[in-house]
Amino acid sequence: MPEQDEEAPEVRTEEKTAVKTLGDLVSEARSRIREVAPDDLAEAMEQGEPWLIVDVREPYEYERLHVPGSVLIPRGLLEGAADPHSRHRIDALCNARERPLALLCSTGSRSAFAAVVLGQMGFADVVNIAGGIRLWESEDLPTARGPWTGPLP
Repeated sequence: MPEQDEEAPEVRTEEKTAVKTLGDLVSEARSRIREVAPDDLAEAMEQGEPWLIVDVREPYEYERLHVPGSVLIPRGLLEGAADPHSRHRIDALCNARERPLALLCSTGSRSAFAAVVLGQMGFADVVNIAGGIRLWESEDLPTARGPWTGPLP
């Protein structure tokens, strides 16, 4: 038993960070990016603005419904597709560093994460399409069905 004047051993307690939910992470991502309403983007494109729409969903999702002219790059392959030094690069994306880029997924969550990453990778003008393909479709904007026929990383 230690005597009264002996110091007790130092007990270190590390602060635990709060566990975050998917909703927390999506909210944080959205606070760091810009979002555009589907109808505003469609109008800008109709006026000739050179937007590139990148769909970050999976191929089976794209096949069911997509925005005509969009480029499919699944979220899990995005960083390699965006890196000009990667053997997995996709030229349509790598060459769009100074072009306005709009990202799309089902509801806007995966594409919010993707927008954060592309901003960190040096893409100058990246926006998330608010509400994703669900909102795009509900606003009766142009859609198409069918498989992606372009390259994947």
